[in-house]
Amino acid sequence: MTVPRSTLRLQFHRGFTFDDAAKHVDYFAALGISHVYASPITTAEPGSMHGYDTVDYTQVSAECGGEAGLKRLVDKLRAHNMGLIIDTVPNHMGVGGSSNAWWLDILEWGRHSAYARHFDVDWHSPDPALRGKVLLPTLGAAYGEELAAGRIALHFAADIGRFYIGYGPHVFPVCPTDYASILQSADRADLNALAERFHGLTTQPTDHPRAAEGRDMLREFVAQNGDSAIEIALQAYSPDDPVTRDRLHRLIERQHFRLAWWRTASDEVNWRRFFDISTLAGVRVERPEVFEAVHALPFRLYQEGVVDGLRIDHVDGLAEPREYCQRLRQRLTELRDTAPYVVVEKILGRGEPLRDDWPVDGTTGYDFMSDVGALLHDPAGAEPLAQTWTELTGRSPRFADEALVARRKILAENLSAELDRAARALHRIARDSLATRDFTFTTLRRVLTELVVHFPVYRIYPQNGLRSAADNVYFDQALEGARQTLSRADLVALERVNAWLGGSAEEAPPGRSGTPQQGQNGAPASHAGSARRTAQTLFSQLTAPVAAKAVEDTACYRYGRLLSRNEVGSDPGEFALSVEAFHAANLERSQRFPHAMLATATHDHKRGEDVRARLAVLSEIARDWSATLRAWSTLNAPNRRALDGKSVSSVGQDTSYDWAPGPAAEAMLYQTLVGCWPPDLQPDDEAGVKELAERVAQWQLKALREAKLQTNWLAPDEAYEAACRDFLFDILAPQRRDGFLKELSAFVARIGRAGALNSLQQTVLRLASPGIPDLYQGTELWDFSLVDPDNRRPVDFAKREAWLVQTPPSEFLPGWRDGRVKLAVVQRVLALRAHLPELLSQGEYLPLTVRGKHASSVIAFARRHGNAWAVVVASRLAAGLLGEEGDLPMVDPAKWGDTALEMPADLSARALFDWLSPAAPKVDENGLLYLRDALGAMPIAVLVEDGVPRG
Repeated sequence: MTVPRSTLRLQFHRGFTFDDAAKHVDYFAALGISHVYASPITTAEPGSMHGYDTVDYTQVSAECGGEAGLKRLVDKLRAHNMGLIIDTVPNHMGVGGSSNAWWLDILEWGRHSAYARHFDVDWHSPDPALRGKVLLPTLGAAYGEELAAGRIALHFAADIGRFYIGYGPHVFPVCPTDYASILQSADRADLNALAERFHGLTTQPTDHPRAAEGRDMLREFVAQNGDSAIEIALQAYSPDDPVTRDRLHRLIERQHFRLAWWRTASDEVNWRRFFDISTLAGVRVERPEVFEAVHALPFRLYQEGVVDGLRIDHVDGLAEPREYCQRLRQRLTELRDTAPYVVVEKILGRGEPLRDDWPVDGTTGYDFMSDVGALLHDPAGAEPLAQTWTELTGRSPRFADEALVARRKILAENLSAELDRAARALHRIARDSLATRDFTFTTLRRVLTELVVHFPVYRIYPQNGLRSAADNVYFDQALEGARQTLSRADLVALERVNAWLGGSAEEAPPGRSGTPQQGQNGAPASHAGSARRTAQTLFSQLTAPVAAKAVEDTACYRYGRLLSRNEVGSDPGEFALSVEAFHAANLERSQRFPHAMLATATHDHKRGEDVRARLAVLSEIARDWSATLRAWSTLNAPNRRALDGKSVSSVGQDTSYDWAPGPAAEAMLYQTLVGCWPPDLQPDDEAGVKELAERVAQWQLKALREAKLQTNWLAPDEAYEAACRDFLFDILAPQRRDGFLKELSAFVARIGRAGALNSLQQTVLRLASPGIPDLYQGTELWDFSLVDPDNRRPVDFAKREAWLVQTPPSEFLPGWRDGRVKLAVVQRVLALRAHLPELLSQGEYLPLTVRGKHASSVIAFARRHGNAWAVVVASRLAAGLLGEEGDLPMVDPAKWGDTALEMPADLSARALFDWLSPAAPKVDENGLLYLRDALGAMPIAVLVEDGVPRG
């Protein structure tokens, strides 16, 4: 297997193509990257900026440069001995436009489409209006209103000979079984003759070729005679006249889709979505033919040597992640002698292991991002900050409380249809047994709701219909939560649901005398097992999106104790991580998944890695920050707005939402401004402050809607949103440069050095810990980005390349505000990984003991491979040690006093050199390395025997 040494994530789209990336390969190589890690390369919806809305799995995106452009990029990479990893999206496809041929085919032919089983559509909906149909919640208003307004109409595509229902940019194909009646409506001999080609046509696959021939004849007819005759037929279905509009309506009702207002999706959608996004449809990649179709392109590119590895997006959305990974590994191994590199995007809870029976190289690094982020936080700040949050906002001090409320809201309002579908699966099982047939759908839905609400991780992974011990660790927590909240009358049903969801393999007594081969509930064994597996899959495909939407996309925007912990893959309720726990996680990874990715920034992060690092400093000065929050709230009270947009200057610490932005949103806004304020921005720089305000306003709007309190995406409160924006721009207005702006800038300056120190600590730990360091585009300089699209802004690679020099990072420390010191650290440690590749990729991980007065402000470990060693040392929780004097983001060496590392015996007689500075600290006769020597030039150090960096 070609294991990456380091990866660089690039976001491709029409504004940054494969050829654009190829221009910077020299820089990527010089930086020390071994593999470019590309966003999805398949054809996505036109104009897609991320590529996750794939519409054609078989073609490389033409907007990104097509296959020719991709191969030009790979040729450039190969010339530098570099490789390519691609992001693969097997869980869902984009269906929001008119470019997905698979989706259009099922709209045209319904259950008899060649792709009907490619998507996870419930063709047997209990709603008679949806049986055999696909709900299309695309209308901007109620169906009747849009129809009467003439915005829904029948059209003809002359180039392909196809009738379709058009709505704005949307195309909904009419089934060819209706072509005859459409053509005959013109009452013309020529069209009547064409109609004969479609008479007696059925939706059976055997009739599809005949329909294609008929469309070809239509196309030729229009090409030769023009479309005037067809226009007459279309007029018979005009939405402008009540009679013809009724005919249009009846035509639409006969189709294999039901047009609906977009608001119906949450309650009625009858196909699996990606989370609650109605423009992304779930794909049934568990079916062998779908698996092959989805992966045909990456398999071919891997076989041809174009691609070296795959990143699997949202593996928890799949019906059977274990089987998927096993099948993927087997197919890739068959295609090439070299074993593939495969990582999965998987959110792990604290203590939740990545399963050993998944043949993958690890995760994409969210777990590491959470660990290293929590390590930056002082646990002593947790309670004071929580208390302040509650006092200011009236909201709970516990994140778990917010998450529980959010889970209920998401189930009730966003994923109600998905909850219903899972409950129906359980109801079908109940009906198969005399013992349980009186469990009503409503009872089972209530029981299921409580299990999902209390489920602590993304999902379970039952095998052969049974949960494992690892599954039960988390399922039992949900079970206990459900027992506490359900009425006693529902507990019997709860225990049966527990069994059906993999808790028991015991078979119940036969349902009636003489029934042979009974399954566990009296149903035939094969049917009972299939029904259970279906219910387990639907349960898992419900808990995962609920976790994502409720925790990451709702509760994380409601809870603001300290926003640096509100990140994808993190639990904001877990405030800090000890050095010992961080070491334990690194040790486990080194033993189980030594090639997992290590990330600190991603295309999905809510705050840039250096925003989080700076905000973490607030945990060290919790009481000062609490006082600052209150002072700023008082200072800016005159700028608050009533919900009618007028000013409110007399509002005190009100916990209601009768003013904008409201106490919670205001407190989180201040944290955001502190976190993302550029290091070199001055309060009198009007243009710079305005640019920042625009970026923060974009974040603010998303944050307010994701919180789903005063406003949301489904029903935006535009007056409230405008008032919040006005508040933001008022407090950042030029006239505040001697007031709030000055105070904000001064506060950022006060904690800026400690924030930069945290950033450097985070950077070196990512680069030197067990695993494969992943660099998100552009974050080799300071990353003060906010949530997308802010974190996907264009990157000035030319600037970074110009700043890339063979100079020790310590030389850039005095000018740390420009970020060159971070760039130099990245370059230097990646050079070490190239110089001694086995040391940091395969080396043993050895936590080192720190002794002395400030031992708690240091983290250190050694990496050993054979006779080669590296010792990594970093300052941490150092805000108190930095003091008020000086301008460098490092502790004055003299302040370390007696703090020292206990060095491994093998290093006591060796000469060590700092890879990041000219320093050469000595180990004393007692085997101690004093921090005043090890960290005399930088707040971090990487000590090796060879002091000559090689690029």
